[in-house]
Amino acid sequence: MRQFFGMSQSGDLTEALKGLDNPQFIMLMSNNAQFEAHVKALERQYPHVPSIGCIGMSYDTRMVEEGVGIIAFLDGVTAVANVLEQVSTMPIKYIRRLQQDVQSVGSARENTVCIDFCTGNDACVLTTMNTVLKQRGISLVGGTGDAGKVSCNGRIYEDAVAYALIRNESGRVKTYKENIYRKLGNYRFIASDTDKENYVIGTLNGKPAKQVYKGILHVTDDEILTQTFQNPFGKINGEDTCIISIKEVQGDALACFRQVNDSDVLILLELSDYEAVVQRTIAGICRDFPRRSAVFSVNCLFRYKLFCERGYMQTYLDEMSELGSHAGLVGYGEHYNDRFVNQSMTCVVFE
Repeated sequence: MRQFFGMSQSGDLTEALKGLDNPQFIMLMSNNAQFEAHVKALERQYPHVPSIGCIGMSYDTRMVEEGVGIIAFLDGVTAVANVLEQVSTMPIKYIRRLQQDVQSVGSARENTVCIDFCTGNDACVLTTMNTVLKQRGISLVGGTGDAGKVSCNGRIYEDAVAYALIRNESGRVKTYKENIYRKLGNYRFIASDTDKENYVIGTLNGKPAKQVYKGILHVTDDEILTQTFQNPFGKINGEDTCIISIKEVQGDALACFRQVNDSDVLILLELSDYEAVVQRTIAGICRDFPRRSAVFSVNCLFRYKLFCERGYMQTYLDEMSELGSHAGLVGYGEHYNDRFVNQSMTCVVFE
């Protein structure tokens, strides 16, 4: 299979699609002002090609911040695209669609992946989808788009997850997750007074969450939202750590980008040598896949901001391009199998 990336910094979809012939699956990443027009135009040009889309930045060796980016797979994939609706309340209501799609694409553990773009309630959505995908051993990579909208096969949806099942006809697929943070000290917090619906942490070890965070890191209220780039919270999940980013300060509480429940055990994280971590990820992919057709990744918005602030973003894209055809989305939350994570990179590699 092959991966195509086309882009237009001005949002000219014709320019972004130049050179794309006979695609078998398409992903659209557009800006808010042109999203609806781009979805309709894409469907007119490729009316029978499975497609999903969202509002967000995209990249290959270049960033597309305000325009439009197109990622397409061709020459050797089988794909189907669909949606689960009402994800804020009952995504399970539409699970039969995913069950039927898994059957129709002829998916198998070693050569099939699910890619999704979601509008929110990610943790519940991923748990729901995993009830079907885990039966076939199918991995998932995806993320949250902006403005509460996604597209699928030429239609725009709110309160939904757009997904695609892609089978690689010429080899294996494998998903990866990259964490550039490590544990800070021996801090251990028990969360309480949480608001699960709004992802709010009220207290940690019985003290106001804001006070605890400020006291350890010696930051002001105004510095908390940038400090989370270096020091997010973490939740231990088996041998893995789920990163929890701080979204905003609400009085003495902290609102996050990921749900925290009463009695959850949290730790504090610190930024590690991210350049070394990226090199280890690249080396690991090369060991697993000496021959690579494509890499599709989702990078967190906070990682993007951190890398930009430190002058590393272009270097990062150049280094990832050493893997071959690498392209992706800047998301507002990353999906990895049944896990909703923050400040991470997730990707799928096609042999």
